[in-house]
Amino acid sequence: MTQTDLRHVIQALSEALDLVGVDDVAHGKRVGLMAAECARELGLTDAEVRFCFDLGMLHDIGVSSTRTHGKLVGHFDWDGAQDHCETGFALLGRFPPLQPLALPVRYHHTRWEVLTTIGLPDDVARQANLIYLVDRVDALAASWQARGELLLHTGRIRDEIAGHAGHYFDPRLVDAFLRASARESFWLMQEPRAIQAFLRTRRFDGPAVPASVQELHQLAGIFACIVDAKSPFTAAHSIGVAGVARLLAAALDMDAAACERIEIAGLLHDLGKLRVPDEILDKPGRLDEAERAVMRTHSFETFQILRDIAGFEDIARWAAWHHEEPNGRGYPFHLQGEQLPVEARILRVADIFQAMIQDRPYRAGLPPPEVAAFMNDLAGQGRVDASIVAVLLPRLDEAVDIGRGLRAACAA
Repeated sequence: MTQTDLRHVIQALSEALDLVGVDDVAHGKRVGLMAAECARELGLTDAEVRFCFDLGMLHDIGVSSTRTHGKLVGHFDWDGAQDHCETGFALLGRFPPLQPLALPVRYHHTRWEVLTTIGLPDDVARQANLIYLVDRVDALAASWQARGELLLHTGRIRDEIAGHAGHYFDPRLVDAFLRASARESFWLMQEPRAIQAFLRTRRFDGPAVPASVQELHQLAGIFACIVDAKSPFTAAHSIGVAGVARLLAAALDMDAAACERIEIAGLLHDLGKLRVPDEILDKPGRLDEAERAVMRTHSFETFQILRDIAGFEDIARWAAWHHEEPNGRGYPFHLQGEQLPVEARILRVADIFQAMIQDRPYRAGLPPPEVAAFMNDLAGQGRVDASIVAVLLPRLDEAVDIGRGLRAACAA
């Protein structure tokens, strides 16, 4: 059984959310840090400060599109800003350990003058509005932060936020922000080195929260839905890969615990695609050389996200190696032969199979005979493990049912 700390899993997976920024990959962390500093300024308890930090880290759990992220950091407000809040609310509501974050996430782009009229508990309304405030601070700071000029322009940011007191933001929260942000340390703690130092310390702060296999599976499923929502080309792909991989593992007489672990790896295998720009994933045709180079980063990004979770060492490797080939011509590590464990070989076959049967905007999913011929051809070239293909082919109809039948899982 996988033994791990739920805090570490959540922190690592928050890294995946920040990948959506592509060139700016710390938005959630900065929002969390600023929210925590403002919470301290308000005199909240240590537990409440930690809650505000976690809320900031995961507030954009409903965002997987790089286009949406661009609007988040490029506009103070816009029509459609609420969409990702509703998505985040639905995702968090499915996972009991994170359900307290769901309502604040739902309303973290709602103006204070509206929040006070809809009957929310006071603490939820202030939590949501605090995240809205510091989220907009980060959006205002983005261009200057990128140029290393943030301290030269903090006065403008503070004036902008102060000008929205009573309308967008709770005046009490604005006052707390103005007090906290008068300190240079408030802004300097948002630099990459300071963020990483803080996160290293926080990993060991407080008691461990052991995660059950069921909870890990639920959380992996949430993040699979986020990845799969990124593009119509990837819709339900991760969930299908996980289901087919579990089928193959069971057919190879792996025990229940091993089947569960490989299913979790399947759910998480494409986390790194969150950093791939939408226009590359959505391209209705062959990628050019530069686009292929970007796409080839995604499995390594998956490895980076998962590798530091205690108890996930094997899952991280299996997930990251789903584009490795037995002949050594895969990526990103160019492993070959016995370097590839059977679990990675299973994920490789499941990933290709699921891509073949999925409908795409420019073609329908391939029928089973064509899928079988294609998989046999890959096996003959040494690009997939022939023994895994031999397990798949007699179960092709069952695998198709699994791969296509799970498409509604994220909408359920």
